[in-house]
Formats: sequence, C-alpha cells, structure tokens
Amino acid sequence: MTGVPPPWALLAELTHACPLRCPYCSNPLELSRRSQELSTVQWQDVMRQAGELGVVQTHLSGGEPLLRPDLDAIVLAADSAGLHTQLVTSGVGLDAVRLSGLVNAGLRSVQLSVQHSDASASDRIAGRRSFHAKERAAAVVREAGLPLGVNVVLHRANLDAIDAIVELALAWGADRIELANTQFYGWALRNRAALMPTRAQLSRASEAVQRWRERLDGLTELIWVVPDHVEGIAKPCMGGWGAISLTVTPDGTVLPCQAAATLPGLNAPNIGDRTLAWIWERSDCFNRYRGTDWMQEPCRSCPHREKDFGGCRCQAYAMTGDPARTDPACRLSPEHGLIRAAALAEAEAQDYVYRGWTCRSDSPTGELGVAGGLRRGGRRA
Repeated sequence: MTGVPPPWALLAELTHACPLRCPYCSNPLELSRRSQELSTVQWQDVMRQAGELGVVQTHLSGGEPLLRPDLDAIVLAADSAGLHTQLVTSGVGLDAVRLSGLVNAGLRSVQLSVQHSDASASDRIAGRRSFHAKERAAAVVREAGLPLGVNVVLHRANLDAIDAIVELALAWGADRIELANTQFYGWALRNRAALMPTRAQLSRASEAVQRWRERLDGLTELIWVVPDHVEGIAKPCMGGWGAISLTVTPDGTVLPCQAAATLPGLNAPNIGDRTLAWIWERSDCFNRYRGTDWMQEPCRSCPHREKDFGGCRCQAYAMTGDPARTDPACRLSPEHGLIRAAALAEAEAQDYVYRGWTCRSDSPTGELGVAGGLRRGGRRA
C-alpha cells in the first residue's frame, strides 16, 4: 500500500529478560533469549530508520530495558534521530548513577510500573521483592526532574485498592497515572481465570476513578483503561492496525502491536531483512488488517467501522480462532457471548502461572523460592 501516513510511535522491546514474573505480562509465552536480541548497532540503526520514517516518540521497554548494558547508547541513538524517549521500567536497578547516564544520553521521561499500593501485595503479584526498589526509583526520577508516569495493570488482586494506589502514585510525585485493566494476551491470557475481576469490583473501581478525576482535574493526568470484556464496545487496536504505531521485538521482528506474533500466517518481517519503511508501507503483515477493506460482516456495514476498525485482531483470534472476525468485545459480534461468559466467570482463587514460576494467587507469600505453593513452570528468557 502506498501513501500510508507515517507511524507516530515506536515500541522498542529491547529484551524479554526481566527481574519480575508478573502473571499479567503481555509478552509471548515463548520469550526471546538474550542470544537472539538485536545488537547495539542494530538497535541504533532501528532508531535512525524510525526517525527517517517519521516516528516522533519511542517507548524503550521489555522485559526490563535496564538489563541492557548498552541502554545509554540506544537512548543516544534515538535522541539523535529526533525521537522523544521514554523509559518503561519496573524500577529494579534504576539508581541515580544509571539515570544520570540515561539523561545525559537524551532520556526525556520515565514510566514506572507498580503492582499494588501495599508492599507485600505488590511483591506477591510481581513474583519477587521489588516494591521498595520501585519506591527508590520514583524518588530518583523526581530528583532528576524528569516527568514520571506510574502505570498499574489492574485485575482481581488489586482493583479494590484503587484509592490507595492513586494516593501512592501522588505521594511518589507522579505527573501521570495510568490505571490499565488487564488485556488478556500472552501470560495474561494464560492467567485469565486468576486475573479476571468481578463486575462488582469494576463498578467500585470505576466510581473511585471518577471521584479522583474530579479531585485531580487539571493537576495530575489520570488515565482509566476500561476492560474490553465489560463495555460491549470494541476499541480500535493500537489506534487501528498499522495506523499510528509499530513494535520491534527483541529479535528484530516488526509487528503492528505487541501481541500480533500470536496470529497465524502473519509472516511478520524482520528488521534484518527489510527496512522499517518497507515493512510499514508495503509488507503484508502491516497491510493485512489496515483500513476497512478486509472486514467481514457485521463490521463491513457498521457505521463505527472507521472508529473501532473491528476491534482487536489478537482478541478476535484468541476468542474465536479467526483474527478476521469481529472482536467479541463488541456487543454486535455474533461471538459476544464468549467474552461475556469469560467476564462472568468468578472462579475461586487460581494458581498464577508466572514467567518462569507458578504461585497461588491467594498465597500469603509470593517471593520466588519461599514456601506458599510455589513450583517451577513456564519458561525462562
């Protein structure tokens, strides 16, 4: 397809390695190993190409990007290419010295993930003791004068703590708070039974968010990402497939969204074989669900088709087995009952399947190697 507007954002997944084992992680079950990751020079070239393509912002993510010893060099390459750089981090390993090097290289902002307002609950969800490292990281970011965003993925185990979570983020000096209900891809899909909140939880949380928005109006940005399985309205995947964003995975695979690697027959291209511009404009991967021509009914004749673009292709595939179907999140989808059934399932406490471990979600401890129902499972990066 020619004449495609350039992407606005690049999600650079620098590594799948991570000190945490969050059961809601959206990374694929088969994680890229460190030996498969792009080199420093290759990531520098990705940033150069992204700038030439028209990208204006890059989110440096993972896994945990701080585990890349060459992160300073990658940030410098992105900044030199004219990209606004944001570090998306667990906070583990971020100290004043490391942050100073990143700021000198051109880092502009930090997004810090938090699992819960309570230290022990946060550690249990993360799969290791990490809360106090996050607290120190937030202080370091504020001392450096960088904008700080706090991101919390919401689910059954923390939705009832919305008030305390917002208070924590404000105490840490957050400029932006994102409360994002779990999207069920990757490890989160595997853990759906343990993570799925009740409708009563979601109702209480929504009311709490509204109160905080009124209180914080004009002071702190508060983002509330409503779960797909409740609204009955499909959301445009990444602003539309191949519309505003692209993802480069640790091994150089280029995707329209982070979860698209699960889709069958996509033949996702690799930056080692094609340029970023060719991939964005001409590859079958990015053109397959771009726009509206590919749509089936009821999307094809729906007046909302150019607003929601049929919803999420990955969710359609996960729920129906066909990525071209209408996203079951939409109440007009013939398969809407599938997602309603999943949302109504209020199971007893389930085992979390961590990235590398499993643990009962109601266990009083969650530290790796500590008693409380832990056993090996999954795969390590």
